[in-house]
Amino acid sequence: MADSAQISTEVPAPHPNADQAASAPRATANRSTTPVSDGFKEFIGSGWADRTEVVPAAREQAPFAAARRAALSAAHPGERLIIPAGSSKQRSNDTDFPFRAHSAFAHLTGWGSDAEPGSVLVLEPTESGHEATVYFRERAGRDSDEFYANPEIGEFWIGPRPSLQQVAGDLAIATRDLSAFAEVDAENARVLDADADLARELSELRLVKDRYEIDQLRLAIAATARGFGDIIADLPRISTHQRGERLVESAFYARARADGNAVGYDTIAAAGRHGCILHWTRNDGPVRPGDLILIDAGVEVDSYYTADITRTLPVNGRFDADQRLVYETVREAADAAFAIVRPGIRFRDVHAAAMQVIARRTAEWGLLPVTAEEALQADNQQHRRYMVHGTSHHLGLDVHDCAQARREMYMDGVIEPGMVFTIEPGLYFQPDDLTVPERLRGIGVRIEDDILVTADGAENLSIAIPRTADDVEAWIARSRR
Repeated sequence: MADSAQISTEVPAPHPNADQAASAPRATANRSTTPVSDGFKEFIGSGWADRTEVVPAAREQAPFAAARRAALSAAHPGERLIIPAGSSKQRSNDTDFPFRAHSAFAHLTGWGSDAEPGSVLVLEPTESGHEATVYFRERAGRDSDEFYANPEIGEFWIGPRPSLQQVAGDLAIATRDLSAFAEVDAENARVLDADADLARELSELRLVKDRYEIDQLRLAIAATARGFGDIIADLPRISTHQRGERLVESAFYARARADGNAVGYDTIAAAGRHGCILHWTRNDGPVRPGDLILIDAGVEVDSYYTADITRTLPVNGRFDADQRLVYETVREAADAAFAIVRPGIRFRDVHAAAMQVIARRTAEWGLLPVTAEEALQADNQQHRRYMVHGTSHHLGLDVHDCAQARREMYMDGVIEPGMVFTIEPGLYFQPDDLTVPERLRGIGVRIEDDILVTADGAENLSIAIPRTADDVEAWIARSRR
């Protein structure tokens, strides 16, 4: 949205008959057979059991979300703040992508996978701070056309929707119907979608995780570990299919849907030479014995917090000598980066520690035209030919969390307890790279773990997922007994 005046609270009008369907947001006229007779309307609007209105107790994250809103309020005395959840996005014709609320909205309300499309959080300034209200479209009664004739929000189509009172109790926030948002002076407000400074601030608010967020990340990582286990158990079948990478993806997705909300990002299932393609998500290749498969995947739990783990596995259960050499070098770089993590260092130092290993080893192998020390100089960086990406990024509600934070708060920022980020070095020897010995070409390895900064050091939250070459081989062997 270009400016605050363009905030839209319009919602699709119900279309109670086929004639009206043509003007609906999705073209449904050619398949609408909803009866339009007065007799039908009278009959379908009556004879329903009374609803039991159960107002839930506040959910676990409600006090944490309230504390986040309080911090935001303190920074903006007298300012009206508007944070929309966003709306559903069209996939094709009358089919939408699954709705996911904006991460800032979820962070400030505690409303995750069950959030209502089109919702808006408003922080209205008061003498003592701000009053928070969530606006969303309340469900219509069963005597309304919306109930049976609106496939986007009608309960006959999408199932039960919450009442204002239920959401107010659940989130411990005042609620109003979305129609009342027209009363909010959006032109004299700071609106997330139109205010880059507010977006930056909300991004930086997530740099340090609270206890609830860390617990949710632990749940996401545990589910991800089970997903990797599912893949390994299915490797014998996967390796017989012409598009085995798709089977890897589907096995992990099944776990993500069973134990969480979905995957936190498109799964990378990169076998053989595909392991050298950093964001390989086409996943249409075979998974051949003798090759490695690089799997980068994470479960997103219902609160939207996601894991981000990478393991590189030998498809037949054993690394050959060259694969093991590359793999253990990447692990050495990851371990070197983890070893320095503690409060007080700069975030960029984590990457630098990993790069020292990558530069030293690639120089030892004769791949560089200069020494390791020379390569590490800022105006050289020849070793980065084999690892062009960074070593770490923050993790949380977004897989690349806090991405709009200022550089001085992120890359050049000082690490604090409660920060969670990845460590993910890799080596990627492209199949056609003539600077690399032929025996190494086509080998791509990445090892990625999720790291919590503690008061005096760091905890590898994903350490339970095998990561040394020996442990990975033993892991696969166990699954085949």
